[in-house]
Amino acid sequence: MAKNMRDSCIEAHQSGRHSDALRLYGQYLGAVPSDAQMWSNYGALLRATKHFHNAKRAHERAFALSPKSRTIRANYANILSDLGHYAQSIDIRRSLINEYGDDPEQHAMIGRCLRSMGDYQGAWDYLRPRIEQFPDYADIKLQAAMALLAMGQYQDAFALYRARWMTNELTPRRMPFPEWTGQPLGGKHIIVMPEQGFGDFVLMSRHVSDLKHLGATVSVVVEKPLFRLMQGLKGADFIVPKPDPNIAYDYWVNVMELGAIMLKSDADIRAPVTMIVPDDSVQRAQKILSPFEDTFNVGVVWTGSVTYRGNAFRSFSHSDFLPLCDVPNVQLFSLYKGPMIDAFYDDGASGLIVDAGSHDRDFADCAALMRELDLVITSDTATAHIAGSLGIPVWVILHMDAFWVYRHRGTTTPWYPSMRLFRQREALRWDHVMTDVRQALSEKVSKNG
Repeated sequence: MAKNMRDSCIEAHQSGRHSDALRLYGQYLGAVPSDAQMWSNYGALLRATKHFHNAKRAHERAFALSPKSRTIRANYANILSDLGHYAQSIDIRRSLINEYGDDPEQHAMIGRCLRSMGDYQGAWDYLRPRIEQFPDYADIKLQAAMALLAMGQYQDAFALYRARWMTNELTPRRMPFPEWTGQPLGGKHIIVMPEQGFGDFVLMSRHVSDLKHLGATVSVVVEKPLFRLMQGLKGADFIVPKPDPNIAYDYWVNVMELGAIMLKSDADIRAPVTMIVPDDSVQRAQKILSPFEDTFNVGVVWTGSVTYRGNAFRSFSHSDFLPLCDVPNVQLFSLYKGPMIDAFYDDGASGLIVDAGSHDRDFADCAALMRELDLVITSDTATAHIAGSLGIPVWVILHMDAFWVYRHRGTTTPWYPSMRLFRQREALRWDHVMTDVRQALSEKVSKNG
C-alpha cells in the first residue's frame, strides 16, 4: 500500500500534475513520515509551485532525517539560497564539494550566494579561477558577469554576460546575416534586436547612439508596447517593429550587448533614453487625473511579468499599498496592466486605488499618466525604467537580491538620477520596507503642503 502511494506521488510529480502531487505527498507523508527522500521531493515541488516557506520546512525535515544525503543537502541548499540564508547555503555547498569533488553547479551557486550578499569582489575572486576550470559551464560565467556588472567593471562583465545564451533560459537568436561582435561599422547597416524584458530594452537602448558614433546606419527593432514611446530614440535611423526582409543588413546585435561598446565604468553611463509621449496619450492621462487636482497623486505598480522566473521574489500584492491610502491628502492610482488585475478588483481595492492603467493601449499611455502624477512607486518592473528615463520622481521597492543596476546597498543608482531605492530586509517579506515607504511618503506630502 505504502509503495503504491509513493509511486503515485512520484508519477504525478514527474508528469507535471502538481495539484495532484501535492495532495498525494500529503497523504503519503502522513502515513510514512520517516521517508527523507520523499520529504525532499515534496520540498522541491513546493519550491517549484512557489510555496517557498513550506518548501523550506519540508527540506528541513528531509535534512533532519538524512543529513548525509547528497541530493537532500543540495535541494536544501537551493531553498536556503532562495530565502536569503546565504551563509548556510554556502556551508552546505562547500561540504558537498569537499566530499564529492568539484561540482560546477555548486561553485556557480556559491558565487551567486556571495553576490547576493553584496560581496561582489568575493564572488568574482571565487568564480574567476572556476571559469578556467569549467570553461563550458555557462552559469559560472553568468554569475561572474552579474558580480562584475554590480561592481561597475563593464567591459569584462559584458564579455562574460554572453554566456546567458548558453543556458536553457534564452533561445539563441538565428539571423540570415552575421552577428556584430566588434567588426568595423563604417558604411555598414546594423539592426539592434530586443531581448529579455521591456525594462532591459529601455535600460540599454541609451547606448544605441554608440553604434552611430562608429559610423553605422542603425535600425532598431522595438516591440509594439514600446513602439510609440521610443520614436525619439537617439542614434536610431530607423525604428521598426521587425527586420525588413527587403533590406540587406550587414550585422545584427542584441540590445544588451551595447554596453560593451563604450561602457567601462559608471562614469561612462549615458543619460537615460529620450522618450516621446504622444499628444493623444497626454490628453487621455489628463482626463483620467482631472477629478484629482487637489490631492497628491501617486501611481503604483506591485508586480511585473508573471512569466518571469524571479517574479515571485521581486513582486508583492496590491494590498501592500493600501496603508499608503491612509496618508492624508494622498490618492493612489494603479498603473498595472496584466493578469493580476482580477485580484485587485476582487477584494475591493479599486475603490481606494483608482485603476488608471488596466486599459492602457501601450507604454506610451502609461508614460503619459506617470508624467501627470506627483510620484510613482513601483516594484522592479519596466515601469521603473520608463519613469527613470522620463526623469520623473520614482521610488523603486526592491527585493533583497536586487538587479545589478540597483546593487545591494544605497538609495540611488547612477543609471536613473530621479530614482530613489527602498530595500527589502528579508526575502518575501514586505512589511518593513512598506513601513519605510509610508513614512517617506508622509514626509514628502507634508513638505509639499
